[in-house]
Amino acid sequence: MFNSFVRKSKLAFGDPEIRFRIFFLIGALALFRFLAAVPIPGVDKNALAAFFSNNQFFGLLNIFSGGGLSNLSIVMLGVGPYITASIIMQLGTIIFPQVKQAYFEEGEAGRAKFIEWSRLLTIPMAVLQGVGFLFLLQSQGVIAHLGSVALIANIALITAGSLLLMWLGELVTEFGIGNGVSLIIMAGILASVPTSISQTLFAASAANIPSYLAFTLLGLAMIYAVVVVSDAERSIPIAYARAVRGAAMAQNAATYLPIRLLQAGVIPIIFALSLLLVPQMALSVLGAVNISFVSGAALWYTAFLSNPWQYGAAYFLLVILFTYFYTAVTFEPHRVAENLQKSGAFVPGVRPGRETEEFIGKVVNRVTLPGACFLGLIAVSPSIIQGLTGVTTLVLGGTALLIAVQVALDLARKIDAQVSLREY
Repeated sequence: MFNSFVRKSKLAFGDPEIRFRIFFLIGALALFRFLAAVPIPGVDKNALAAFFSNNQFFGLLNIFSGGGLSNLSIVMLGVGPYITASIIMQLGTIIFPQVKQAYFEEGEAGRAKFIEWSRLLTIPMAVLQGVGFLFLLQSQGVIAHLGSVALIANIALITAGSLLLMWLGELVTEFGIGNGVSLIIMAGILASVPTSISQTLFAASAANIPSYLAFTLLGLAMIYAVVVVSDAERSIPIAYARAVRGAAMAQNAATYLPIRLLQAGVIPIIFALSLLLVPQMALSVLGAVNISFVSGAALWYTAFLSNPWQYGAAYFLLVILFTYFYTAVTFEPHRVAENLQKSGAFVPGVRPGRETEEFIGKVVNRVTLPGACFLGLIAVSPSIIQGLTGVTTLVLGGTALLIAVQVALDLARKIDAQVSLREY
């Protein structure tokens, strides 16, 4: 395996096009990390550090900003508005027939139109999220109260930063290797690791060694589980009555339909985070009008998010709910059964048509349950691990780990595909 890795590495860096793609990716990620270190004006660093250390919810939200939120940088929103816009557009395929037709039936032209709509929707999403964050951070004393001109300037600045990251991610996808948006998120996750490790080593003592060993073992077990579950799938056998291969015709050719355990990926976690975030942002904006009822509701909801048991239970249940919801939206057994029937394929022992649709639907529902429970455990794993080990300087975020592992595996596959294409 090591010899194969060395050989493919030499082929990758020896090919001019692959080498250009790799260095373009490195340069784009370096530019992103530079932008993430440029703060917006008027930030109280001590209040900011205290705010994030006492609020695990915003620590998780910082993951999806690529680490820019913890610095209140000009790219503090990260690619979050673009991800939100893409999710809304995918949900729009259920509600609006025009969106569904563009996404599923118009081929590459429809995909381009779908992406263009997502880009346009990113702008109002960035403005709304920017306004909500600024009002929330003002109420927490993290940034000074801004006048109208300063508020508009900051909103325009962070909106432009989010659009710049969206454009940078698309450039990486086109001229680099892998999915640019996912790689930006992964870069933000990995950038926080050295700081966490240095803080832990600085605060380490002989009495804490057992806790750190337990933390390390739990971390390795979680990494192993994430790697295994990310590639886990349930294979439904598919048979073809006839299959043409070149000039020959093979009878009873067979293949399989893979149903992934994590069919929805990390999207349910993003849904759950968004649903938990929107009320707090709305209450923080409405709190500026000094209504006692709104202020009381804001205090109650802040206390709710600060309670690890209540927050963890709500987060876990929302992730399971959204896993089923998003799987139902993106995976249509009727469409799969129809395509199988049109191509002359069938599931052995199951009649084509409606019975195949019901069979595939049952398999998807059964596979989704363990995947949803795993995602829910991943989402609340930081609280569980901190409670078991007592280590608070290191945060082993299951969500961050899941994203990093999936993006790293996808990047490795893309590089391997590029090398194999040129090798043969």
